[in-house]
Amino acid sequence: MASANSNEPVPICRERVESIERQHDSALCLLANCRKILVSAVLASHIRVGDEIAFPLPVGGATGAEIYVAKAHSPIDRCLYQAPIGYVTQPKLDRRQCHFVCAQVKHGHLDILAIVLPCEILREYFYRLPQPDAQARHSNLYELLGISSGAAPAEIRLAFKLRQLELASTAAAHGAQATVERAFNILGHPELRACYDALLADPEAPAIFPYGGFGSLVVSGERSRDGQTFFAHRILAFSPERRRRRFHLPLRQCDFYDDRALCRDARRKLEFWLDPALLHILWNPTWNQWKHLLATKVEVDATFVPTSKYRKRRGEWELVSWETALPSRLEVKLPADFEQQLQAAQAAYHHLGQYNAAFEQIRLCLEHRAVEKAELEKLCAPLRLPGDFDLAQINWRADYDPFFYRELSRRARRIYLFRNEYIFDVEKAVVVETPQLGHATYVFAKPRNMDGFLALYTRIAKEDIRRNRDNTAEKLGFMGRVIHGSSPKAWLKEIRQRLGDKVDYASGIAS
Repeated sequence: MASANSNEPVPICRERVESIERQHDSALCLLANCRKILVSAVLASHIRVGDEIAFPLPVGGATGAEIYVAKAHSPIDRCLYQAPIGYVTQPKLDRRQCHFVCAQVKHGHLDILAIVLPCEILREYFYRLPQPDAQARHSNLYELLGISSGAAPAEIRLAFKLRQLELASTAAAHGAQATVERAFNILGHPELRACYDALLADPEAPAIFPYGGFGSLVVSGERSRDGQTFFAHRILAFSPERRRRRFHLPLRQCDFYDDRALCRDARRKLEFWLDPALLHILWNPTWNQWKHLLATKVEVDATFVPTSKYRKRRGEWELVSWETALPSRLEVKLPADFEQQLQAAQAAYHHLGQYNAAFEQIRLCLEHRAVEKAELEKLCAPLRLPGDFDLAQINWRADYDPFFYRELSRRARRIYLFRNEYIFDVEKAVVVETPQLGHATYVFAKPRNMDGFLALYTRIAKEDIRRNRDNTAEKLGFMGRVIHGSSPKAWLKEIRQRLGDKVDYASGIAS
């Protein structure tokens, strides 16, 4: 596993610890060369005078900096290692048939590329309650929150809120509050809860690193012979990278299940889980059938942590980075008129339901040829559709941002529908847009004859255009794709340039 080390060598300080000055939440170590280094309280509690400490210069802060400690007198955990880590792999089996995970060291300068963590120590640190004595009241996280193992997501959140109020009223120690929050962050996330339930059934089951890693990890253990791997025997502390974000998200970007909903914001690369106790409303999977008609935006205020997963694209595996919200630090607010918007969307869906047969006939027609939107409207006139219904919604997907459609439609002289696409005939070009998440905008030079362009385009696949098979891209005047990306304003700036519009450079600033 490669590290993101810089090509330029970084000076390393290696010295013996002469004295340790304890502070409230950190400690100052005085070294033999009179240099001082500030370390976290967790790391300092395991450092003794005479230990050798190594770290890259300039000196980092108390937490997050890369620090390696060789113990002077410790037969078991001979070394301590603090490092910023990136992605942590899924559990694997070693030669002894024991499960482990591997954490990538980020920006490491001490020649350690990875930290190997047996799943046993993940279970002990992340998934079990601290038990300082045999009289511990709670044997698992469910008992800590006062709920059954079959509790629904909404029940888990309510139990967490009640435990928070209980601890606040008794002025409980910070450690007790942190334990309750950790329990909810495990049980409030479906994947982590499934892992925890598997561990309750079988303590030897593989454990995953919560949220995929990404943070500052402090471990004890030993270094491999070649020095590039650190084998951890115990996790002393882990602090994830965190970022608080506040934004508005269309509710149509949620996938609704019976007892929870998954929200994804592809532009910001964020995802989080909702439960009915968070929104104070009940839903069911039928909402997915008409959510594209719902204009409601929810206000999200949450703390996000990085997460990544490998996904296969075009035959190759690549690491895709996202952020996910901690369940304990998530607040969501609905607009004051949500009930009215909800009723309007449901009424529109039920009203349009009687036209499903006609819409299927239209879709079948669009599979074979591109039809101008004005022509479709004439065909649908006898159906007496609602006045505010746009036939473009026939191709609409709930995860699509209407910003792209609005900007192109107001520039178009004519709009055609073809399969699941829109074809915009603008003044100086032809633009093809797919109203679905993850698709790019295709731009073509203005053809001499639009009918001839459509006849050729409707017989050719997008991949043929991208690869210019049989000169298809050249025949169609293909000018390139414009990726939607994370900034609609950046997309609009490039589209204006492609279409020969006057560019408003202020609009290109990423939001």
